[in-house]
Amino acid sequence: MPAIRFATEADLEVLAAIEDDADGLFLERFRPETWSPAPSGRFRAAQPGFLLVAAEHEDGEAEGFAHVLEVDGGAHLEQLAVRRASARRGLGRALVQAALAEACRRGHDRVTLRTYADVPWNAPFYARLGFVETEPDTDRLRALIAEEARFDLERYGRRVQMAARTTAQNGVRRPR
Repeated sequence: MPAIRFATEADLEVLAAIEDDADGLFLERFRPETWSPAPSGRFRAAQPGFLLVAAEHEDGEAEGFAHVLEVDGGAHLEQLAVRRASARRGLGRALVQAALAEACRRGHDRVTLRTYADVPWNAPFYARLGFVETEPDTDRLRALIAEEARFDLERYGRRVQMAARTTAQNGVRRPR
């Protein structure tokens, strides 16, 4: 079972590289003309919310991360990324489950996300973890649709919002 922990200062240095590597799957599938590099871990850490990382063992280097924003009273899974070399080992599943547990601990009854409906490692993956398609019901969630339109993300396929109820299971280890 992978070790899940809150991101440390050292972890922040590798988050962009993890995301850029994971985005390689999208690059292979969609073949975009341009693709923006991932934001830095420090940028993500400065946002309201929390960052979890997954490693093969407790003190190992981060192989994946989940970034959950806490905005307008809600919890939103902004990014989930796992290095391609570490894929299919349960890291993504463990990160999502831990994110749901931490959101619950912080008082949230659900976590939302936006994703591609028909990309196998997107909506179908999240559906297996209890996420269901929902309609945006806050100003922030509706604003995400406009933001996605600005980047023309629909050209790669239908985008959907999904949500899952939180759970207090699958705790997260605090860094030492």
